[in-house]
Amino acid sequence: MEAKEQVLKAMREAGQPVNAGKVAEMTGLDRKIVDKAFEALKKEGAIVSPVRCKWEPAK
Repeated sequence: MEAKEQVLKAMREAGQPVNAGKVAEMTGLDRKIVDKAFEALKKEGAIVSPVRCKWEPAK
């Protein structure tokens, strides 16, 4: 599974806005990989930030 997919899946499972550190913890991925996935997902509009520094999948 691609890192972006893993990150999105973890975010959906969390059920609340999460930061990159929490996603890294949940997925077991390296924080740098999670950060890169976040950047790509932000550009695609796949994730949104309802509160500062925390992200969730776009509806």
